[in-house]
Amino acid sequence: MASSSHLNPTATAFLPGIASLPTLPDAALISTLDLLFEPSDDLHALALPTLRTLSFASYDDLITTLRDELLQIAAAVSGPDADPDVTPDACKPLHNILGSHPRLGAAKPPAAAQIQGEEQEELSEQSKKEQAQLRGGDPAEAEKLAALNEEYEAKFPGLRYVVFVNGRGRDVIMEDMRRRIDRGDLQAEEREAIRAMCDIAADRVAKLQKSALEATSA
Repeated sequence: MASSSHLNPTATAFLPGIASLPTLPDAALISTLDLLFEPSDDLHALALPTLRTLSFASYDDLITTLRDELLQIAAAVSGPDADPDVTPDACKPLHNILGSHPRLGAAKPPAAAQIQGEEQEELSEQSKKEQAQLRGGDPAEAEKLAALNEEYEAKFPGLRYVVFVNGRGRDVIMEDMRRRIDRGDLQAEEREAIRAMCDIAADRVAKLQKSALEATSA
């Protein structure tokens, strides 16, 4: 199943109560997942049964559970202890989930590219804010970042470089990209990307809950 190419139009800026999740319709659960993670059909398929069958003390608990599931999948399909009968296609759902993240600092294509129908990435509002300091600025740095994105994706086909930016500048991020490309370890990349996407999700939860609190106390 491929990653979603469009953001969920029904996503709301407020998270439902954690105890209510098992009772919510699929559309509401998908909207909630799309607030925490980048939209991905494969993540929806993985997470919906978990949200239906387990109870969580908090959203952090939910994110930790999904992180552990993804790490188990990574170990089963591509780690040193992977099942020898697993086919190469078994990695695709995991890679689709990790590949749903936008390229860091990717600039919007020029008008000419849009007219020619080149594929454009659609960023969630959260990603736009998280990557704000990586966009614009020195054109030479932007070109270097774009080149690193291309090199990373050539090194690890099917993956996107995923990192919890957490306010760090473009120079620091590019150093980390260089390190991970030079390491050349696909399994380590899968694990690092899974942890990063879950760190991003936890940060989004904190911000959404803060916004909800401020809205109710206004």
